[in-house]
Amino acid sequence: MLPPISQRWLFAVASFAPTQPAGTFDDTPQNTPTQQRQVRILLVSPRLEVRQILIRTLDRLSADVISCSTRTQAEEVLARQEVDLVFCDEHLPDGSYGDLIHTNHWNHKIPRIVVTTRHGEWDLYFEALRKGAFDITRSPWHATDVEMILIRALREECQQTAGRRVA
Repeated sequence: MLPPISQRWLFAVASFAPTQPAGTFDDTPQNTPTQQRQVRILLVSPRLEVRQILIRTLDRLSADVISCSTRTQAEEVLARQEVDLVFCDEHLPDGSYGDLIHTNHWNHKIPRIVVTTRHGEWDLYFEALRKGAFDITRSPWHATDVEMILIRALREECQQTAGRRVA
C-alpha cells in the first residue's frame, strides 16, 4: 500500500532537494546565501469547476496559484511576472494552449506548459509534445498526477539551474 499523498510528495521532493520544503526550490547561484521562493503556477481554463479543483490540489502543495480563463488574460500575466508552470486547457475561448507555447514576447523564461484535456487520446498527447508542451494530463485528474508533474518540472528546473552554474 502506498503512503499518503503528502508523504510521497515530501519524499519525492526530498530525493532531489533535501534541504527544501515542499513547494519551494532554490534557484540562486551556489556562492550566494540560499533563498527559497514559492513555486508559481498559472492555471488557464474557461471551466470554473476545473480551476477550483486544481487550485485546491495545488494549495495543498503550498504553490502560489494564479488563475484566469482566457489566453489573453494568461498572456497578460506571463508578460508581467515569471511563472514556473502553466496548466492550460486544450481549448480556450480565444485560442489554445499552442498560442501560449509559441508566443515569444515574455520578458523572462518561457514556462513549462501542461495541457489539460477531457480526452485521453494518444494523438493529442503526441501533438501537444510536438508543439512544445511539457506534459499533458486528462481531467478529471488525480492529485498524484498533478504532484508528479510538478515534481518533474521542479527537478528539471533544478537540473537546468545547476547546468547554468557549471557552464
